[in-house]
Amino acid sequence: MSRRFRLFLAQMNPVMGDIEGNAAQIRDLWEAGREAGADMVAVPEMALTGYQPQDLVRKPAFVAHATAALDRLVEGLDEGPALGVGLPVWPPGCEKPFNAYIVAQNGRVLAENLKHHLPNYKVFDEKRYFEAGPISGPYSVNGVRIGTPICEDAWYEDVPETQAETGAEILVVPNGSPYFRGKQDVRYNVVVARVVETGLPLAYLNLVGGQDDQIFDGASFVINPGGALACHLPSFETATEMVEFEERQDGWRARPGRKAPQPEDHAADYQAMVLGTRDYMHKAGFERALLGLSGGIDSAIVAAIATDALGPENVHCVMLPSEYTSPTSLEDAAAVAHNLGCHLDEVPISGPRAAVTDALAHLFAGSEPDITEENIQSRLRGLLLMAISNKFGAMLLTTGNKSEVAVGYATIYGDMSGGYNPVKDLYKTRLFETCRWRNANHVDWFKGPAGEVIPPRVIDKPPTAELREDQKDEDSLPPYPVLDDILERLIDHEQSVAEVVAAGHDRETVKQVERLIYLSEYKRFQSAPGARLSQRAFWLDRRYPIVNRWRDPS
Repeated sequence: MSRRFRLFLAQMNPVMGDIEGNAAQIRDLWEAGREAGADMVAVPEMALTGYQPQDLVRKPAFVAHATAALDRLVEGLDEGPALGVGLPVWPPGCEKPFNAYIVAQNGRVLAENLKHHLPNYKVFDEKRYFEAGPISGPYSVNGVRIGTPICEDAWYEDVPETQAETGAEILVVPNGSPYFRGKQDVRYNVVVARVVETGLPLAYLNLVGGQDDQIFDGASFVINPGGALACHLPSFETATEMVEFEERQDGWRARPGRKAPQPEDHAADYQAMVLGTRDYMHKAGFERALLGLSGGIDSAIVAAIATDALGPENVHCVMLPSEYTSPTSLEDAAAVAHNLGCHLDEVPISGPRAAVTDALAHLFAGSEPDITEENIQSRLRGLLLMAISNKFGAMLLTTGNKSEVAVGYATIYGDMSGGYNPVKDLYKTRLFETCRWRNANHVDWFKGPAGEVIPPRVIDKPPTAELREDQKDEDSLPPYPVLDDILERLIDHEQSVAEVVAAGHDRETVKQVERLIYLSEYKRFQSAPGARLSQRAFWLDRRYPIVNRWRDPS
């Protein structure tokens, strides 16, 4: 008879720093794998602590806690499958800990794999936190030799090839790989290259869940030699899968299993925002969300995201009208709340605005009304929403899209107030299309209703902040298709002004946008975190000085 190996992949969602809770999750998953007859249960990279722990991992007490929890886990592994689990380990005499993957069975450690290649780009800064380990060789589980490149190790040839050359028969790769648009195709290309080079089947096991701005999308999969996809777990959901490998004359192969459909583009972005919002709130200890619902498209999609994440009963919307708020906006806000099933209150700002105007009258006498008075309205709304948040314990969500965040078209201490921004990395033009996607689609794990939740009128009407009579966003900004193309070129692709102009844009407009981007850095520094959807999200992907006089002379 041919040899077989049963690998139980557990795509889990750990909570950062909840070491005991994560250990309990891992124990439950091991029990499920044992019940299913697994030879090995694998959980992802750094699953015991959560990922990325950043400077937490520099605290010896944090790593010691993880080590103690691992020891208890290992001691409790009576007869059954091996367990592979990721965590930091800090040997005596080392300046920094290692990013490790421990494999244990029957109460003892079989192998300690140490991450060799430490990513130090985009959102990763692992050279700050970890020592690079030597290349780990394969280990034996129930007579089968397993190689375990840890995440980044699989992006290079040397670790998988060394493991293959030293006897590995199957590669199991634990990952903490965060989502960005198009990431899955990048992963496929990397994994197929390693499978071709080694001639071994490879199981790619990824974390799932939100951690601050990063969203881990799961989407774990197994590739056989020849590039055939054997199984694929769902994106943005916890999941388990028993993968059965069989040794044939031409080597080890994974038998075909579940192949969950994978979302792309707007579908993937929207699910990332829902998962990111849900986990940011729940992991921070909040059950209910609060937001200002203006009747515009930005607050409408944030209300939809929050409802899909938390359920309509846990989303509190507030309309804060002024004399510039149109009847249409009042109707549209009510329609959005009704379609989603959320509670909507109305709190006019006319009284507080009159009081502020009176208080400042002697200082502002003789000056013409300008953006100052407009910002007072926004800041009053922020004040009232934060008061409601404090009183009822709901997290205030902010609603500024990436276009507005990029050029500072938002009021600090006003509409920027809040704890999390689901659409922070979504340009306005993409936001329109994402709304249309949500109206036409629903996913089983969404807690909001199916169907048209954002009225077409909200999507189609000209964007406006309604801070003065007949105001439109395009009074102050280029049309969004123009603005977003310039922003994407300057920010996402780091193009020069000359390159953007050569692409067909007016130089004066490009320079205006460049100026606004740099002037708004201080606002972004103080802004709420938000779901990362691209490779140039504001925060860890793009780190610029706040005070900066340089401008592109091209």
